[in-house]
Amino acid sequence: MTMLDIGIIGGSGYTGCELMRLLLQHPEARVRIVTSRRLSGTRVTNIHRHLSGLIDLSFENPSPSEIADACDLVFTAVPHGAAMDIVPALLEGGTRVVDLSADYRLPAQVFEKTYGRAHTDPRDGDAVFGLPELHPEASGARLVANPGCYPTGAILSAAPLANAGMTRYAIFDSKSGISGAGVEPSNTSHYPNLAENVHAYNITTHRHLPEIVQELGLLDSSLNHNRVYFTPHVVPAIRGILTTAHLILREECEYDAIMDAYKEFYMDKPFVRVREAGDALPSLADVRGSNFCDIGLVCGGDRVVVISAIDNLVKGAAGQAIQNMNLMLGLPETCGLLIPPLSP
Repeated sequence: MTMLDIGIIGGSGYTGCELMRLLLQHPEARVRIVTSRRLSGTRVTNIHRHLSGLIDLSFENPSPSEIADACDLVFTAVPHGAAMDIVPALLEGGTRVVDLSADYRLPAQVFEKTYGRAHTDPRDGDAVFGLPELHPEASGARLVANPGCYPTGAILSAAPLANAGMTRYAIFDSKSGISGAGVEPSNTSHYPNLAENVHAYNITTHRHLPEIVQELGLLDSSLNHNRVYFTPHVVPAIRGILTTAHLILREECEYDAIMDAYKEFYMDKPFVRVREAGDALPSLADVRGSNFCDIGLVCGGDRVVVISAIDNLVKGAAGQAIQNMNLMLGLPETCGLLIPPLSP
């Protein structure tokens, strides 16, 4: 059996590490190249010690064209603004790309306003927004922009009602584990500052809000920046994002009709699990280490409260990226990803 050769540009952080962990279990793909300019020549397992005995590679620093020559698909897990300097050469070299930065998620003008830097690649309009539950056109695509972790949980919590034109306002309150802040420690992620504590930040200005508005607006054009609100928090957990979505409806609706909308919308979506009435609402522990998004809801009058739970490093990053890889390369969407969550 011919294996697909995969490259990871930016393999020293949590996302690159998680890509390796998941790809090691993938039956059709093998990691061929892992890059890091700073760690070039260092064995991968010297940094990611939990992968010892499972991967026998060292970090490299080849050119994009050399990576493209060696790989069928490349993941770019690099800081925002850096991918657009790499992706054009990768695509010109004939490989496919899943970008895990924000560089290709938004139109160039929106990106520049949101991230405060120029967008230098005119190719941004050719990327597919890689939320497979909403964008199956990732199948066969050359370039997919993997969504942000917060938008993944928020969009999936609200998409069925947006699609049905039932939502007047959407208010998202999201709480993320500290791994979402990245591998480099900060004042917020310093253990004494976070333990037994919760931090709200970027209360009305978080840069993931435009992604949420963009995708919900494609389902219902009335859901714009005047009707969609988002506030993130960081909590003393390692993994996961729990989103509480307060969806204010255009008119009152019975629970059964709301539940039917969710079950129908996600009927053929293998990684979204909708909880029935009477089931416990989702929690971070229910999805840890998996590519699932669990959704539960409660109704009251013209308000629906939806709880979604994802692992921010899997469905919010590396797992969803591999889900997109599968679609791009003509593999079953679930290939290598039907991993049960860790419990306890």
